[in-house]
Amino acid sequence: MSGNVATVSYIGATILFVLSLGGLSHPETSRRGNLYGMIGMTIAVLATIFGPRVTAAGIPWIVGAMVVGGAIGLYAARTVKMTQMPELVALMHSLVGLAAVLVGFASYIDQSLGLEGAEKAIHELEVYVGILIGAVTFSGSVIAVGKLNGKINGSPLLLPARHWLNLLGLLIVIWYGGEFLDAHTVSDGLIPLYIMTAIALLFGVHMVMAIGGADMPVVVSMLNSYSGWAAAATGFMLSNDLLIVTGALVGSSGAILSYIMCKAMNRGFVSVIAGGFGTGTPTAASAAGAQAPAGEVQPISGTETAELLKDAKNVIIVPGYGMAVAQAQHTVFEITKVLRERGVNVRFGIHPVAGRMPGHMNVLLAEAKVPYDIVLEMDELNDDFPSTDVAMVIGANDIVNPGAQDDPTSPIAGMPVLEVWKAKTSIVMKRSMASGYAGVDNPLFYKDNNRMLFGDAKKMLDEVLVALKV
Repeated sequence: MSGNVATVSYIGATILFVLSLGGLSHPETSRRGNLYGMIGMTIAVLATIFGPRVTAAGIPWIVGAMVVGGAIGLYAARTVKMTQMPELVALMHSLVGLAAVLVGFASYIDQSLGLEGAEKAIHELEVYVGILIGAVTFSGSVIAVGKLNGKINGSPLLLPARHWLNLLGLLIVIWYGGEFLDAHTVSDGLIPLYIMTAIALLFGVHMVMAIGGADMPVVVSMLNSYSGWAAAATGFMLSNDLLIVTGALVGSSGAILSYIMCKAMNRGFVSVIAGGFGTGTPTAASAAGAQAPAGEVQPISGTETAELLKDAKNVIIVPGYGMAVAQAQHTVFEITKVLRERGVNVRFGIHPVAGRMPGHMNVLLAEAKVPYDIVLEMDELNDDFPSTDVAMVIGANDIVNPGAQDDPTSPIAGMPVLEVWKAKTSIVMKRSMASGYAGVDNPLFYKDNNRMLFGDAKKMLDEVLVALKV
């Protein structure tokens, strides 16, 4: 394949990647978006393998690596549970970061390009920055995987003077960057490169360990952005235009998504990086606001819940991570079908940060074949709660907390939430009275019009479904 054909193929792949991002922006077009992405990646891989920069001797090695990687990916796709999607996504981000680090070292050690002067300095700067971004992405993503699957505590780990430690690390990285660019031999340059890589790995660990569990959806989005920039840096190191463009698309879209999610939580991006919810020094006012809400919890049974749903005309279901853990989305769909057959107007309210990654609830509901047209975003639905007969919350907590609006001293004050307490009756399904990831008690549980349906979401919803069919 000539260089011109490879370039045209890269342009076609780039267009398909842009169309893929556009398709993935809405559930109804997401399948088409995925198809565009797969076709674009296939074209890109074939154009690279058979392009002028790969020799015939190297093709068997590349094909062998693709077979191994493809087999691992296929196994993961077939065996991973929907509840494990957030950590799978974070794991993929870590692999992109690791690839950037390995390509960076290989590109620096390989002196076959024979660059000199300004070209050599620019290439080495690309290598240094690429390894830096890749190392932060790799170690940060590994910690995120641990937090998402529960093997690492979700509470933020805040070291004394942590911001000064980060600043010191940055200054050392800048200093050794100068040493790296001034190195006369490869062996001399590897020493500052090793030191920078170690600091970048530690920074990635420290950064994510200091972020609370309530902010993990933003972290996943942020690491997605980092992985994109790491891919772009790899493209610069390899002089590959497609990698640069694709990495920039992923990096910028991830950054925009992180901004949207921070806005949905009334949080600044810097404050997320600085630490999780409630990590500041408590004041007297906040201590007073942290007192347990007044009132008594009113439990309800599955049969009583079914009776309320039978009598309702308008129902809004708010899914959360508890639904994902219990894998109750299919039962939720069966309940939805029964209610709609009875003439009940059933809709779903999705908060931007529900679950553990962006779009987590949308993916679960799509898997259960819930119609797209009844799955609405928070802003589309919040004004409808006063005319709703039953608002049913399945395993969500912080995203339905009225304290975000009523208590200015609350750690989540100002965070936009789904106003389920304005419905005629709200039903919250939880295993216990434990607080959510933000560690904040929820006054919703004690409101006069709220009922608590305790137990495993799947088990309790099965009971509700049986009672509905009677």
